[in-house]
Amino acid sequence: MNKIEFDKISEGTELPSLVLEPITHANLVRYAGASGDFNPIHNDKEFAIANGLDGTIAHGMYIMAQIGRLCTNWVDQRQIHFFGVKFKAMAKLGQTLTCKGVVKKKKEETRLVTISVEAVDGNGEVKAGGDLIIKC
Repeated sequence: MNKIEFDKISEGTELPSLVLEPITHANLVRYAGASGDFNPIHNDKEFAIANGLDGTIAHGMYIMAQIGRLCTNWVDQRQIHFFGVKFKAMAKLGQTLTCKGVVKKKKEETRLVTISVEAVDGNGEVKAGGDLIIKC
């Protein structure tokens, strides 16, 4: 992985985007098995509809994991000081998400770099967004 050097990045630097394949039922079933989150709103369409949704939705943590892939594709995971997101909108089957990031702030005295990260759908709706902070 890339070890990011403090002096070689600047505020406004964009991370290489990660464009995902459309979300499939199989993705959500595999994620449920890996995470232990078997809430039927993620894999049972009729249950989801009966509970006020218009179909199954992706796990929020599945979306966060995809943003995490963006981060670890860019920086050595040993440099990660903090990673957190807020969930903003539901992601649904068939949607194609793009994970993006941009360097927001560099703090010379601590050598911490804050990167704004997010996952957006094809219409630009943010599904989850937050911060990655790395130590250089």
